[in-house]
Amino acid sequence: MDIYYEFIMFDNEVILTQPVFYLFVAFSALITLGFFWGRKMNRKIFNDVFQGLVDTVKPDDQTFTAIGGVVGFHANLLVKRKSPVSRVDATITLLPRQSWLYMPLSLIIMRHDRLFITVYLRSDIPGEGHLIERRYAAFRGPKITNEQKLEKESLPWGKLDFYLYYDNLNVRERLRGYLSDHPDPGTIRHIALIPGERKGFVFMVPRRGQVETMFRPVYEMMMSMASTAKKGKNQ
Repeated sequence: MDIYYEFIMFDNEVILTQPVFYLFVAFSALITLGFFWGRKMNRKIFNDVFQGLVDTVKPDDQTFTAIGGVVGFHANLLVKRKSPVSRVDATITLLPRQSWLYMPLSLIIMRHDRLFITVYLRSDIPGEGHLIERRYAAFRGPKITNEQKLEKESLPWGKLDFYLYYDNLNVRERLRGYLSDHPDPGTIRHIALIPGERKGFVFMVPRRGQVETMFRPVYEMMMSMASTAKKGKNQ
């Protein structure tokens, strides 16, 4: 029994003196630190992004829900007062910064954080239109249901190439006018106007300090189009 005990002690001492052991300890410590750092960073991004949305929409009521620990969050922003907008929903999916082992794969699959915003309007809009970045459309972009029925143009927006889809000249001119007034798309990769369903859609890469700057002009354009459509209908 004593011989067995001495053998175990000797074996443990040998392990403790091996470089591999210290590498394992260092690696474990690094993964642990990465977990807390990544979780903190994702929470900072989430708080900054949704604060930008709240500052833009100025909702009367709001709810936030975690849908994936620290890699997914959802927001419902309700507008009860008299406004062309009744509700704004937003979903953000974040890179798993808290998991350094999975992070490289996520960079290949997701490439970046993602913010999906849906704007629900009280009035219809004058037609369907899309501004969608070409690489996003080719890589993992959404399928445009009525694509075959829409006119399509290719045009540069800033340093990126976009497709412009529209079903009437009014929508075309409004979207082209938006590009003229805002020559840099920034982090925006898709703007959609969906009549019938009375909603607009925005997809962007959420970067801290930029969400309000990028989203506010699109939001105001959608409200303006809904207000104009309502006035025209009442006349």
